[in-house]
Amino acid sequence: MYTPAEVRALTPVRDSVEKRASLPDLRDVFLCHAWDDRKGIAKELHDLLEARGVSVWFSEKDVALGTSLLREIDKGLAKSRVGVVLVTPALLRRVQGEGIADKELSALLARDLLVPIVHDTTYEALREVSPLLGSRSGLSTKDDPIADVAAKLAELVAI
Repeated sequence: MYTPAEVRALTPVRDSVEKRASLPDLRDVFLCHAWDDRKGIAKELHDLLEARGVSVWFSEKDVALGTSLLREIDKGLAKSRVGVVLVTPALLRRVQGEGIADKELSALLARDLLVPIVHDTTYEALREVSPLLGSRSGLSTKDDPIADVAAKLAELVAI
């Protein structure tokens, strides 16, 4: 199911998942996405992952009205085993604008627990905006449908 390049790229993430498995109350995945994608591809990926038994921190369901968005994101980042960055044209615009997605990305890059998922854009476009994230191998919906990407992520974080 995985290509040899995906195995090489995702093995360190899997090792990290296994090390953090015993920590209590952690979500499997923190889903970083652009606000513009929240009702489209981000919601679709969230739903596909949850259907496979993956617990996902997703701002649309995990940030209650009246709470501080940045503080809730901070808590979500701290309480997740792996970060998935859904790289879309909208996310690339948001990162360049140094918005909330940029802050999430910075925190995920610092922890070295992230998997980029490239959708409707390219790694070349990503490297122009974020060389650090663009240097990470991940998954692409150009190579696999989003359902297959979700299946690979579910397998990656399964304990």
